[in-house]
Amino acid sequence: MSTHVETFSYDDAIVRKFLWATIIWGIVGFTVGLLIALQLANPWFNFDISWLSFGRLRPLHTNAVIFAFAGNAIFTGAYYSTQRLLKTRMFSDRLSAFHFWGWQAIIVAAALTLPLGFTQAKEYAELEWPIDVAIAVVWVAFAVNFFGTIARRRERHIYVAIWFYIASIVTVALLHIFNNLSVPAGWLKSYSLYAGVQDAFMQWWYGHNAVAFFLTTPFLGLMYYFMPKAAERPVFSYKLSILHFWSLVFLYIWAGPHHLHYTALPEWASTLGMLFSVMLWMPSWGGMVNGLLTLRGAWHKVTEEPVLKFFVVAITAYGMSTFEGPMLSVKSVNALAHYTDWIIAHVHTGALGWNGLLTFGMVYWLAPRLFQAPLHSKKLAEVHFWIATFGILLYVASIYSAGITQGLMWRAFDETGRLAYPDFVETVMQLMPMYWVRVAGGTLYIIGSLIFLYNIAMTWKARPAAYEVPQVSAPPLAKAYEEHRVPETGGVIGKFANLNWHRRWEGLPLLFTVMTVLAVVVASLAEIIPTFLIKSNVPTIASVKPYTPLELAGRDLYIKEGCFNCHSQMVRPLRYETERFGEYSKPGEFVYDHPFLWGSRRIGPDLARVGGKYPDLWHVRHFAEPKSIVQNSIMPVYKHLQERPLDFAGIQRRVDAMVMLGVPYGEAVQRAPEMAREQAVQMAAAIESQGGPSGLADKEVIALVAYLQRLGRDIKTPVVSDGGTQP
Repeated sequence: MSTHVETFSYDDAIVRKFLWATIIWGIVGFTVGLLIALQLANPWFNFDISWLSFGRLRPLHTNAVIFAFAGNAIFTGAYYSTQRLLKTRMFSDRLSAFHFWGWQAIIVAAALTLPLGFTQAKEYAELEWPIDVAIAVVWVAFAVNFFGTIARRRERHIYVAIWFYIASIVTVALLHIFNNLSVPAGWLKSYSLYAGVQDAFMQWWYGHNAVAFFLTTPFLGLMYYFMPKAAERPVFSYKLSILHFWSLVFLYIWAGPHHLHYTALPEWASTLGMLFSVMLWMPSWGGMVNGLLTLRGAWHKVTEEPVLKFFVVAITAYGMSTFEGPMLSVKSVNALAHYTDWIIAHVHTGALGWNGLLTFGMVYWLAPRLFQAPLHSKKLAEVHFWIATFGILLYVASIYSAGITQGLMWRAFDETGRLAYPDFVETVMQLMPMYWVRVAGGTLYIIGSLIFLYNIAMTWKARPAAYEVPQVSAPPLAKAYEEHRVPETGGVIGKFANLNWHRRWEGLPLLFTVMTVLAVVVASLAEIIPTFLIKSNVPTIASVKPYTPLELAGRDLYIKEGCFNCHSQMVRPLRYETERFGEYSKPGEFVYDHPFLWGSRRIGPDLARVGGKYPDLWHVRHFAEPKSIVQNSIMPVYKHLQERPLDFAGIQRRVDAMVMLGVPYGEAVQRAPEMAREQAVQMAAAIESQGGPSGLADKEVIALVAYLQRLGRDIKTPVVSDGGTQP
């Protein structure tokens, strides 16, 4: 064994940068969330400005909180803990800097493009293709830096926090790349490579596992490092951490289809997702138990240390969310909860409680160490904790109530067997008091965040004129080493349980990473391959045809305005839905939908069967002044649709991209703009004849109305024996 000792220093400058980014972007994300909460309580807060409307800002809020706030928090904790756990400086200071500035540039790009309506319409994956490419490049730089650091480590065995970082890095890369495969139709426009049912499957394979491997596993890594540090106690159970890690990584990846119960997705897929979701409860709670029991013998410190208060409530929120998630995946519960605010409450329990409070606690613990000055005020940290916790309770209690109210009102029938609340807006009006309570809860959470900013800023202000850079000494990693082995007893089971095999894996990070990738890939392919290759999963419907060029342009405007954030396009085979919205949706209806637009919540009614339900003029007036059509509507005003010219020239490029995806467009390949103009002129003349405004033939509203009038009409067209359709 070599006695040579090497001296080095850690790069804490990069940690400080990510820490400030975490705080700043967090407040931005929370503030946008408060604004859209106000917009739901009173549509006046849309300000009649297109780029500030709810549909445009909702994806900005989710991206800011997930990728800007939580993302920077992950990198803050990972850069700090990785260096210390591996006893080495990061592999490359330049890659660290590139990662930081590249990630902030991506966030700024998202903040500019999403309000302007450039979106892929895929939840948590809304950013358009050039930004997706940039994300991949920056993520690869992070991965090279991280795995390069592991390669030059001075510690043989990698600690459990590193396991979770490895799983997060490799899995997020797979999810991001395969869900975002698309065909560009311009610099900020693309169409998903997948259509309809397959696109829905891929999106929720990604969407659920973005929650798993961006908002869960890396934060578990942070928990496993910072909780023992703050408690000054070792992790409760090494064996439990192993069981927690491998079962979570393998089971999580299967669970995505539970977001699509009772939809056009094949039932076997959603049932499989449900089964694995239910199994997820066990490893998730294993992690919670491991975190909380780390405090054994140190619970008295919780009353004294605000950092531990944040950690304890954060881990408890994780336990609550990961119990509720499997429960919501059960079909009978999902039938009530899906499309309601119940899901929003569930998500925010995790985001505000687990991710938010864990981040606050971590930063409070880090600040004195990074700024080399005592925390400005422990009392203010206590105040922050109680204000934030009370804000979360107000938020989730009100929105749980709103969600259950929605679900019960939607499915209520009166004594005659008719819908008790046939007018959708009746259910919306019942939620207004709860929406205002949510605003109060969100306001408290933001006030706590501002106190947090002040406390950390004052701590930073007390920093020394120049930071001391401690020199650390450690022997280099020996090429040969004597492995510590636990005596093996009890046959095969005993040999497995003594965990010598896992101790070997921990000293072989390449093998460990390969095994993690295999766990994720095998589980993914087991669902993906049958969904894509078995044709009976998506029976075709002969009468379903591609959208006309004008309707395609209208669909893109529907996406641009963010209408999919409020309206679903999926009638489930549940009586109260078919009574309210019409015939249930079929898989074959969506074969030309790139991307799918089934939606994930209903702030407004489902639109799958809206085609032909109202005259064209009704839609025009509805966009211009929603309250003139539905008195209590909370829909934003879209007057600009009647003022902005439609980009006819760009329609050909979009049709060409769809043709590359296999959509049979025929004549439109040669003359899409002309065909769009012809349909627009006919529609505009009809609207004018009905008493509507003139001059709409070249305006955006005409395309959007054309798209809405097409929805749900194809399956009503009878098919004749030769495969054609009757007029």
